[in-house]
Amino acid sequence: MANSPQSLILASASPRRLDLLAQIGVRPTAVDPADIDEAPLAGELPAAHAKRLALAKARAVAVRHSGAFVLAADTVVACGRRILPKAELAGEARACLALLSGRRHRVLGGIAAIAPDGRTAQRLVTTIVTFKRLSGAEIDRYVASLEWQGKAGGYAIQGRAGAFVRQIQGSYTNVVGLGLFETCALLRGLGYDVD
Repeated sequence: MANSPQSLILASASPRRLDLLAQIGVRPTAVDPADIDEAPLAGELPAAHAKRLALAKARAVAVRHSGAFVLAADTVVACGRRILPKAELAGEARACLALLSGRRHRVLGGIAAIAPDGRTAQRLVTTIVTFKRLSGAEIDRYVASLEWQGKAGGYAIQGRAGAFVRQIQGSYTNVVGLGLFETCALLRGLGYDVD
């Protein structure tokens, strides 16, 4: 299917990424999530994992949209070399919050874009987040809120978990799901008009 020169396909089902793009006036022509295996490879470090998945998502979707720009992203929450899961079960969310309690962790945002002519560009955005020490009751209340479902590291900074953050170094929007400064630079570099 042919697209206009400025067609932009968002290779993500995340409503947060769509909202972040809208915040800066970027409205994708279509949303087409990539259906790929997101499991880490044996021995894969968090930064390499985030970059690999973002590029794999972009490539998987680009083959379906000839002539369009494709934007993909992946968010990884890491404690040291450990990649935390996208929590699907309450026990996973509880374990993530207990691990993050009272310590610093990294949020790694892999961003990949493919131009209509096939040129590819990538960025890795790193944000350091420090959580306060969480009580068992705070963890219980947060788990009961269900905000953690499907979220990397078992929390959403733009929701109730914002109260857990003592300090943040780097891009806030990266923690939400997409580093906007870096995304704009990436798209502009490939020739996409970002207002």
